[in-house]
Amino acid sequence: MSRRPILAVALAAVAALSLAACSSGDSGSGGSNGSGGDFVTEGKLTIGTGEPAYYPWVIDDAPESGEGFEAAVAYAVAEELGFAKDDVVWVRTTFDQAIAPGPKDFDFNLQQFSITPERAEAVDFSSPYYETTQVVITVEGSPAAGASSIADLKPFLIGAQTGTTSLDAVEEVIAPDQGAQVFNTNDDAKLALQSGTVDAIVVDLPTAFYLTGAELDGGLIIGQLPATSGEGDQLGLVLAKDSPLTERVTAAVDALREAGTLDALAAEWLGGDDTAPVLK
Repeated sequence: MSRRPILAVALAAVAALSLAACSSGDSGSGGSNGSGGDFVTEGKLTIGTGEPAYYPWVIDDAPESGEGFEAAVAYAVAEELGFAKDDVVWVRTTFDQAIAPGPKDFDFNLQQFSITPERAEAVDFSSPYYETTQVVITVEGSPAAGASSIADLKPFLIGAQTGTTSLDAVEEVIAPDQGAQVFNTNDDAKLALQSGTVDAIVVDLPTAFYLTGAELDGGLIIGQLPATSGEGDQLGLVLAKDSPLTERVTAAVDALREAGTLDALAAEWLGGDDTAPVLK
């Protein structure tokens, strides 16, 4: 019996195994399209954000449009990972759900999560895609409207969203005499400010410009709070703890930063030249 057919069959089997290994084991960041079981849904990129998602981070609470800074960043990261826009799936979570320990129904989530050591014990973060500061805002006629220093703010009722670095800033930087007023969302905090339930609230800088310019009647920016670490809040994409995607997502964010894409998107959607006085 000739050995040629046996050899041919063996070579064909080896070739088939090699092809299978290449198709299932490719974990590069440039076109894996969710293969290898690392993604929530094979062939799709599942991205989480808040409900609602607010302007200027997401326009009209429609992240699938790609409009708004974080929506645009999400699709830019997706492209770096090799996903077409049609292969992106959006899910909604609360802020606290996203940073809680345990399994996730998203590949990454973005809703202005500041990177902190405490949070990094429960979830993974990408490298930062934006850096911001915390800002005190109020409305005309509020007792806090004339404040020009941190000391001036201490007697007033000042609030922020629970679980955020905005709330940390109220508690640690301002330390108001009556304690921080805590709200479930920035929307709740905004309504409390408008109704006079609180005298001022703390939000990130882009949100401060939006709320005072478009949402609040007589909205005023009192000023930025100094960062306790000496630098602003760095925002990162949130992934499940020890996610197999963390390095790839970070590499995608790094590539966008190096290419100038993140700065361009920030200028387009957040108004890169906006500023506010720093309170002392």
